[in-house]
Amino acid sequence: MDASLLTRIRWGVSDTLVMVGRNLLRYVRLPENIVNITVSPIMFLLLFTYVLGGAIRTSTPDYVTFVLPGILVQTLLFGGFGTALGLAQDVQSGLFDRYRSLPMARSAVIVGRLVADLLANIFVAVLMIAIGTLIGFRFGGSVLQSLGSPAMGILFALPAAAIFAAVGLTVRSVEAVNVIGFTLIFPITFVSSAFVPVESMPRWLQPVAEANPFTLAVNVSRALALGEDPGGDLVRVLAWIVALAAHGAEKYKAGFW
Repeated sequence: MDASLLTRIRWGVSDTLVMVGRNLLRYVRLPENIVNITVSPIMFLLLFTYVLGGAIRTSTPDYVTFVLPGILVQTLLFGGFGTALGLAQDVQSGLFDRYRSLPMARSAVIVGRLVADLLANIFVAVLMIAIGTLIGFRFGGSVLQSLGSPAMGILFALPAAAIFAAVGLTVRSVEAVNVIGFTLIFPITFVSSAFVPVESMPRWLQPVAEANPFTLAVNVSRALALGEDPGGDLVRVLAWIVALAAHGAEKYKAGFW
């Protein structure tokens, strides 16, 4: 391998690690950031389980087993929305203008942010599964399937976060990102199998929910949690992940550099 290429790789990795550290320090210096990413999903889980769960019929042994994978994937998707907000904030503050003037790897800014948010998402996933276990959730499959259930959510959320990041860099306004993010996220997450079976929806809405890539991710995560075969949903959601990743990378290049 060419020496100059190795130097560029080391340079890029070093810059990325610096950006990861910088983004993780935000959680240390501002503990409310940790509260923000943990309180909402726990409230969703408890409220849906104890307030609505008794009125919703599912094919699982209990409602918490049905809803936890859905809320987990939703929470990880919301983490991508947080990525967009953070990047838009950096743009507004003029920090990105400083990045452009520095001799640093161009990819380090977005990769560093995504890796830091990935680590935060893993923490949230572990916490949610722990809370779910306390209120009756149990994995029904092998260790590999149990690990694959939250991993599916993380794998789906990463390219989605890249697209949200591109939105944050393109729009460059925290307020606009808020409007766009919530306008997109709420229909995507609620018109899905995350909280209720698709069969319980009106007939005209069922095809929309079934075609929703978020539904596919939730179905795969739930099937793995139950120890079942995800079937064709796994192939379809992986195709969506590849497409989202490619689209996010393209938008990032066009929106920032």
